[in-house]
Amino acid sequence: MSQEQSRVVLITGASSGLGRAAAEHLAALGHRVYGASRRPTAEPRPYETIALDVTDDSSVARGVAAVAEAAGRIDVLINNAGVGVAASIEDTTMEEAHWLMETNFFGALRMCRAALPIMRAQGNGLIINISSIGGLMGLPFQGLYSASKFAIEGLSEALRMEVAPYGIHVALLEPGDFHTPFTGNRRPSAAAEGSPYAEARARALAVIEADETNGYPPEAIGPILARIIASKRPRLRYQAGAAEQKLAALLKRLLPAGLFESILRDHYKVG
Repeated sequence: MSQEQSRVVLITGASSGLGRAAAEHLAALGHRVYGASRRPTAEPRPYETIALDVTDDSSVARGVAAVAEAAGRIDVLINNAGVGVAASIEDTTMEEAHWLMETNFFGALRMCRAALPIMRAQGNGLIINISSIGGLMGLPFQGLYSASKFAIEGLSEALRMEVAPYGIHVALLEPGDFHTPFTGNRRPSAAAEGSPYAEARARALAVIEADETNGYPPEAIGPILARIIASKRPRLRYQAGAAEQKLAALLKRLLPAGLFESILRDHYKVG
């Protein structure tokens, strides 16, 4: 990769899973990558690591400023940090809901707001928000996660129009199921014990975990991000994952709502 093609890339949630795989791939291509996480590892990585907590205003401001000062610019921001709660909507406590939204939605918003003045001053930039197939359809017992990704979808659609006059592009990457530590890190709700939803939740969660365990390896995400970064005019939406999950996103738009809902209920065994 030539110097002209190399980009300064800042990616959140880079300690493991999709974030780490993406950071490693982009660094291997010759991009100057800064991988942000709350507790950066001490082990050597092929990219630079920084401490950044997307739920903390001051931490975000310090982290973004540090990258801009060290590299002189920020060409690409990839908002990847995310968490999940495995519970019915009724069982999810308000504390858990706030915790999830602070990371998945407000974390991305903080990062965008911190990076945009730098990109506007440059006259160019690219923001890639990692959404989900679950951001296109509400998934049972992942309702708050889906809600956070629905919010990212709307934010990205609006932001794309607002920043286009400044030479800044916005794109969404919507992964399906990937085999990452996200599965094991998903929180059960503190209020779920003794819940009337317990049996349905257990059935749905077994399907969810099986789909993720058998999902794509995280290394598959890097080449897709690389293509988005290399594009002169990135599209609004890109998808990554199994063909049947991409098909589900299409069917959501084409089928009657009741029929599509029955397909989801059957798949997750909550009918």
